Amino acid sequence: MPDTTSIKTTLRRQLLADRHAIREEVRRARDKAIGARVLAWWRANPAPMLGVYWPIRGEPDLRQAYDELASLGARLALPMVDRRDAPLRFAAWQPGDVLVNDAFGVPVPQQAGAPVHPDALLVPCVGFNAGHVRLGYGGGYYDRTLAVNPRPLAVGIAYASSLAAFPCEPHDIPLDEVITESSPLAFAPLSL
Repeated sequence: MPDTTSIKTTLRRQLLADRHAIREEVRRARDKAIGARVLAWWRANPAPMLGVYWPIRGEPDLRQAYDELASLGARLALPMVDRRDAPLRFAAWQPGDVLVNDAFGVPVPQQAGAPVHPDALLVPCVGFNAGHVRLGYGGGYYDRTLAVNPRPLAVGIAYASSLAAFPCEPHDIPLDEVITESSPLAFAPLSL
């Protein structure tokens, strides 16, 4: 019987291939639908500081939603990697701020000031299961970030086709919510 790591590795490969195979016009429509749901979620849960992500590797592109969130007064932050074995650090960011690629090729704020501590995070998912456990790229950055106390609210962002069955491990921390293009447009307030 395969171990949990090999099961997740195989599933991750398949889900990434599936995500990259989505036609561009379908992807744009799904991204717009997810963005509308993120805005609805934020209106029900107006986190003063919201950690977002810059889309890489075919992740849902929510930059249009980020523009609207900023216009509504949301303070945004992007994740940054300081060390491979550490939680993510977040830097304040607003649409239009200059970004540079970090050592991993991920855009981060050029003028990253003191770290900020988001009240809620939008967490990109390669996959997720029915228990809202996230399958990521395998680096453990969000696992370590969500293990810190106090823990911010964590909202997974994924395409509905990324729902998959996979075993959980002791370090896996369920997300508070997962938003896909087929999520309802009404959200209940969660405790911030």
